[in-house]
Amino acid sequence: MTAPASRARRTGAIEWGVATQTMAGEADCGDLAVVEPFSGGVLVGAVDGLGHGSEAAEAARLAASTLAGRAFEPVVSLVRRCHNALLETRGVVMSLASFNSADSTITWTGVGNVTAMLLRVGPSDHSRRNSLLLRGGVVGFQLPALSEYVLAVAPGDTLLLATDGVRPDFAEGLVLGPPPQELAERILAQHLKGSDDALVLVAQFLESAA
Repeated sequence: MTAPASRARRTGAIEWGVATQTMAGEADCGDLAVVEPFSGGVLVGAVDGLGHGSEAAEAARLAASTLAGRAFEPVVSLVRRCHNALLETRGVVMSLASFNSADSTITWTGVGNVTAMLLRVGPSDHSRRNSLLLRGGVVGFQLPALSEYVLAVAPGDTLLLATDGVRPDFAEGLVLGPPPQELAERILAQHLKGSDDALVLVAQFLESAA
């Protein structure tokens, strides 16, 4: 599903919320959140159509529709699918993360500058944060060599995705605690650049499979 800003939601083993802001003067937002459940897990992603306006929104929607119904596939395969589907568009940058509740892991990959960060429950600020290593490129134009990374997750660990309409220092001093929707709205309000579309998606891992 593509997601507008709304209340927090439970999908599979995650609770999530999303906040978006369309660039002033534009009717369409080129940034979209994707949350797609599959057997044993949930695919979470943020897609940012290059630039802003209707062409950016069209590219983002095509990427989201390409992911729909295929969330069970490896994240690298999904990025390649999107690349092939977007060759006639201006392209997108994107980060994808697949939560697997059966083995309590997250597998993620990214192309471009959609920040992806995993905040872990625990006492140490230095040990509780992992950032996705992003590859330069554009899905639909210039696809880099892709790698996926697997991390163990525990209940309470929280994924943050933010497009480049959000200032890159948004996670400095951030403390877990508020529900995902409240946290997404707070980050957007406090760190919005205002010069582009913007999106923040927060997804908290709740439990492993019994």
